[in-house]
Amino acid sequence: MYGLTEAFRSTFLPPEEIDKRPTSIGKAIPECEVFAVKPDGQRAKPGEPGILVHRGPTVSLGYWNRPEETAKVMLPDGWLRTGDIGRMDEAGYVYIEDRKKDMILVSGFNVYPNEVEGIAVTHPGVLEAAAVAKPDERAGEVVALFVVRKDPSLTEAALIAHMRESLTGYKVPKFVYFRDSLPKSNVGKIIRRALRDELQG
Repeated sequence: MYGLTEAFRSTFLPPEEIDKRPTSIGKAIPECEVFAVKPDGQRAKPGEPGILVHRGPTVSLGYWNRPEETAKVMLPDGWLRTGDIGRMDEAGYVYIEDRKKDMILVSGFNVYPNEVEGIAVTHPGVLEAAAVAKPDERAGEVVALFVVRKDPSLTEAALIAHMRESLTGYKVPKFVYFRDSLPKSNVGKIIRRALRDELQG
């Protein structure tokens, strides 16, 4: 199931589809509509990433007594701009790529932190990882990776070499910071914002 505070339960993945589509958040539930929108406002084609928008009886009308905040997320005709980047396949199944606010823009190319982190944690010496944007004069932003080691002997060079095997050059971290722990929310989610603010401050 996928939902958020402003749109409780927007999609659902039936149990019989879990093995077939383990990374999907499912299809829109009855009476709800979900699709991805490209930066130009056009509906994304199947497989193309975009901002997920929702409409239906589970979608909020806005924030109480906060018209300016409501205007930022609510589109005409009851559509909610979620801030999640996702894509939809030909069959209507939705896949989350990342959060728009966490996306890293390297020389005009989009880098999704989830992809970078997913490769990092395949190294046997990595316990946890978080990818964030670091300001850069030439590229605008570059990828910085915060890592909690499982193997204390893991080096930055070894990890970057591992990641070069699976990532396009501009997605490979330019900086690796080893930490004993990463900042997390009450539900155990890594708070990328705190790491990003640390680099930009």
